[in-house]
Amino acid sequence: MPRDTDALVHVHDIHFAVIALPDGSLLRVDSNLIGQFPSTADHWTETRLGARTLSGLSYLLSSKGIGSSESSQVVAMTSFPPPTTSGTVYALSRDRTFRSFTPSGAVSYSTTLPAVPPGKLVTLDPGSTQASTKPSVLLPPDPQKLIRAFPGPTTNTLCVLVFIPTESSSTSGGFFHLFSSAGTALRPLVTFEAPKTTGHAHLADFIVQDATLYTLWDKEGQSMVQEIELAFDESSMAEQQWQTAYYPSEIELAPAYLDELLLAAGSLTDKFFEAIMRPGMFSPLTLQIAIDQYTDSCRSLPGPAPPQLLAAYTNVAEQIAAVVGCTVRLTRDPHTGAAQHTKYWNALKRDWEGFIARCREVERSARWPLAIGLGGEKDGVLVIERERVATLVPGDFALQLHKDLERESEINSQYELLDLIWKLREKLGPRTMRKLEDQLVMMLQQELSFAFADVVSDSAARMHYRDYVDEGLESWVTMRLSAIRNVDAGIRAIMDSIGGYDQTIVKPEQTEPDLAESRPPVPAVSAWRRASIASYVTASVEARYELALSLAGLLYYLADDLHTWDPTLLGEILVVFRGAAMLRYITRQPAGDIVSPSLLADGAGNDDDVVLRMRNMHVSARRYGFKPTFSLVHRLLAQDSSPVYELPQAAHVFLDATGLLQSVIPSHATKLEVQVCETLRLLGYHEVAREMLSWLPRTPGVTYVQGRLWLEEGRLDDAATVMECLAGSFGSRGALSDEDSEALAAVLPGAELFGTEFDCYLHTAGLFKTASDTLHEVSFTQLAISAAPPGTDTASLWHGVIRGLTDLGLYEDAYASLVSTPYEKLKRECISQLIYRMCEEDAVKRLMSFNFAGLADEVEDALAFKVRNADPRIRPFYSRILYTWYISRGDYRNGESTRNIAGKLPARYLCSSRFVFRVAAALTMYQRARKLGALIGDLSDFVSLTELQLEAYVVGMNALALIDQKNAWIVLPVTGETEHEPRKRRKLSRNVPENRYSAGKRDAEIVHLSDMQYEYTLLSARLELIGRDPTLLSAGGLTLSPPSIIMRLAQNNLFSVAMATARCLKEDMTDLFGHLTRQCLRLARNPDAVVAEDTSDWLLTDKVSSWPGTPTDRGWRFLRQALERHDGSETDFRYSKVTLETILEYDRASPPPPWLVHTLETQHPEYLIRTCLRYDNLDSALDHVLALMRRSDARLAQELPKTSAATWLPYTLIDQVLLAADSQEDLSSRGKVLQKELRSEITSRIKRVQKFSQAAR
Repeated sequence: MPRDTDALVHVHDIHFAVIALPDGSLLRVDSNLIGQFPSTADHWTETRLGARTLSGLSYLLSSKGIGSSESSQVVAMTSFPPPTTSGTVYALSRDRTFRSFTPSGAVSYSTTLPAVPPGKLVTLDPGSTQASTKPSVLLPPDPQKLIRAFPGPTTNTLCVLVFIPTESSSTSGGFFHLFSSAGTALRPLVTFEAPKTTGHAHLADFIVQDATLYTLWDKEGQSMVQEIELAFDESSMAEQQWQTAYYPSEIELAPAYLDELLLAAGSLTDKFFEAIMRPGMFSPLTLQIAIDQYTDSCRSLPGPAPPQLLAAYTNVAEQIAAVVGCTVRLTRDPHTGAAQHTKYWNALKRDWEGFIARCREVERSARWPLAIGLGGEKDGVLVIERERVATLVPGDFALQLHKDLERESEINSQYELLDLIWKLREKLGPRTMRKLEDQLVMMLQQELSFAFADVVSDSAARMHYRDYVDEGLESWVTMRLSAIRNVDAGIRAIMDSIGGYDQTIVKPEQTEPDLAESRPPVPAVSAWRRASIASYVTASVEARYELALSLAGLLYYLADDLHTWDPTLLGEILVVFRGAAMLRYITRQPAGDIVSPSLLADGAGNDDDVVLRMRNMHVSARRYGFKPTFSLVHRLLAQDSSPVYELPQAAHVFLDATGLLQSVIPSHATKLEVQVCETLRLLGYHEVAREMLSWLPRTPGVTYVQGRLWLEEGRLDDAATVMECLAGSFGSRGALSDEDSEALAAVLPGAELFGTEFDCYLHTAGLFKTASDTLHEVSFTQLAISAAPPGTDTASLWHGVIRGLTDLGLYEDAYASLVSTPYEKLKRECISQLIYRMCEEDAVKRLMSFNFAGLADEVEDALAFKVRNADPRIRPFYSRILYTWYISRGDYRNGESTRNIAGKLPARYLCSSRFVFRVAAALTMYQRARKLGALIGDLSDFVSLTELQLEAYVVGMNALALIDQKNAWIVLPVTGETEHEPRKRRKLSRNVPENRYSAGKRDAEIVHLSDMQYEYTLLSARLELIGRDPTLLSAGGLTLSPPSIIMRLAQNNLFSVAMATARCLKEDMTDLFGHLTRQCLRLARNPDAVVAEDTSDWLLTDKVSSWPGTPTDRGWRFLRQALERHDGSETDFRYSKVTLETILEYDRASPPPPWLVHTLETQHPEYLIRTCLRYDNLDSALDHVLALMRRSDARLAQELPKTSAATWLPYTLIDQVLLAADSQEDLSSRGKVLQKELRSEITSRIKRVQKFSQAAR
């Protein structure tokens, strides 16, 4: 046959297969084994099985259509399933010809089966034409499962069952022919018809197991299973009855149901999203296909696509929530500008309804039945659909009762009341029942503080229930109720059906511990089995909830008569509805997110897959892969270790374990109910647990679970409130009932109650600590301390309180706890933590406000440690904080270091009792300055570090200045670091002889206030220089000597700074004044050029610029004032001398300033005369000599004769001046006059001196 021909293939086993040929014959392929096992050397034998019977008679008898290849096309084949010795193959062709083929290739049996059951006609549908319902001559050409071979009733008998479909019939979907064989001969046994419920249905598959026929039907897109016991004679078979199995009633998201959802409060999007994500509603593939189709349709709309359509999502649920409705926009009225919210909500609703319609359409094809088969021993019959697998199990009583009510089947008279309330519910309609359901939920989720009858009556009145009951319905219900003899018995029967379980369930009781230990372990239940149990639980709970809602509806109808009812019965009705509602809520919750099909299975494809797709350039190809998606019930079943896993017993065991249908009083929460909520919380389903807790009364067990839930959700204040209230349930003052004690103990650690409030507070504090909630951890720890039994060691609790309050920034409370703790060691351990935290959080002001009575030493030690070890560049600046500590306590210098060396200082150093103060601000800041100086290694940090160092010096000097200046000094211990500093420091006083203090004491360094001032001035000058010329950093600016620094300041025209620096450092200013004088001379010679230079900024200060006169005048005035301030007798007027020499060197012809000459004439006349001689200025020399002699003569005239001879003149110098004048050939005329006057003065002076000498004798 052609290579690409499609053909029907039947595989018997690994050695034998049959292929249907187009002409109606078969091709049998057998393997001839060489060895015991198949190998690559096996040979295959082909045998053509013809359509001719053994006798050939059937082949000679031709009929209409039989000879054509179309009518001979085989549409079904089968053989007896292995292991078997029979090699016969059975085939059915389109013309309904049934044949059996022997292994040799001959047709052992052939017959044409009728198109309709024998003796019956096809029943036409109303409105159908005869042509459309005429029995088809040929069967459909598609391969079908129409033949099954199975063992017969006896050992050597084989049976074959053939089905002939009559899909056009309204009474049946077809009929079966049962054949039996003994050897190769077949004989017909029985012909029986499918049940009436299969009309217009398609048989998807059927199997026979233990003489029971199971058929799978496609009934309007839904699976339907029919089963019947086979009998091997006509009379017995006619007595057998078909049994039908359907899926439990499922909610369909039809538009009417979606409208019902909108009747309750909440957003449209949340309700529709919750509905489609319910477990079992739609398969993951359905949701993915639907959202892909929806996205593609939205992208096809004109205009830019919304960003939601272009984003990537981690799962299908997230994609649906973001994408559906993203194209709907809120519009405004073009005339009024008002927002058109109604149009928006209508459009959003239509958008969601359209998406849900897509899901339903895709899901309809996903639920097509494909095959029916047998599972394991405990799995039974399995139904295979395109995307689902189902198992055939018996329904429990609630399911069966619900099924009978829905189909209006006859039910037991015991449930006559149930039939009544079910019909009442149907007559009220879904909208009324939805409102009634909301009222019930709202009522039961509140504390029932009044009588049940009053609560129900009030709820019915608020709902206006009677407005929905017309007179006809009321009369009918009243008549039916009066016909029921015992309403209470009917109600209890309904409640038993709602909360009842299979009577075969036996709870295991452990009476012998050794027997329990020897019991074999329970085998793990497979995921498939758990999924089956979860599905069964969901169906059973849904049926029980519907029954419970109908029963609760009866209470609303009889609300006015409930005061005559037994309150216990009312409570049981309400509590059974509560349990059914809670279970229903659980069954509707998914267990997790759906894995996005856009991702590869298990997160990513393997390397080979990636390489293959890259090789084929199919990089964007998508491989749909899903992880299984389960309901929350499936997850809860995984936590159960019950050995029961047969249905319905396994489902009933689960329902019984929840205990939600076993409560009898609404005001109580049983142990099992509380445990269910705790299990949900532990599994991480917080929203579900919160909803479950809202149904239960606020018993201690519920309160504990609620507190734990709020704690995990971040509602810390609420959790703290309920947990604090819960503590009163323990200890001698606790008054728990037995039920509350059992429920509370079940969810506590160790499943035991706390003995005292102290234990409860400790446990709660640990919970808040785990949640990183320090505030409430501290609060409950404090409560634990207050409730601690006598003799309890609470040191760790006090430590936790102090640490927690410190971490919270509640420093006042932390300090109060610190000083209140009875453990002295703990105080010393915690005080440093408090101090460091307050310093780090910039709470120094609050720190200084604390007294620290008895703990001052610890405070000082803690701060001093940080001062020594912390980086002084980084906040907090502990040296400043320690300085503030000292100042706030009136301690201005360090007594700690001085106390260490007090015994080794001589008495002259101990000049004040204040010398032994504990800690001093001056020492702290000085140590900070030194430490900062030691850190100046990186030139880029020089400026910032130097500024901090200068600040420390200033603060230290200010503190030291507050002390009596006779004692303005501090003492430092000398260490290796201070002796080997990276920079050269001025040698400070270290005058204490080693023999004056005991051995083992460290050397000490005494630093006076002047020493600090010296270091500050030197550092400030360096900073000033480097600030003006940063290149000095790399050119050795940090190692410049003080004279060099002063000279560089002068060269930068910082004359005031240079003079102040030199004065403080006690350095000579000769070169400084020489440079200043030269600047004045340049200014006098060319003032315009000098002013235009950058070097004239010293003339632009506020003080100098305010002086009158020209720049030259201001320059000379600046020089004069500088000399008056810094030059004098202590300097021997050397700065004035260098000024004069500089002027004369610059220009001998220009006369020096008169004020300068006057100063030198008065203080150093001889120097002035010699300087004039040295610079050949004879006129000035003669003039200065004359002035000197005249001043001397004036003094001589004023003195007594006895002392007048004691006057003295530099005669040698005068002689030198005269000789120089005599030797000067070009002496000026003025010089000659002065020379003559000088000689005359000398002559007259000699005479007066001689006269005074004679008089003195």
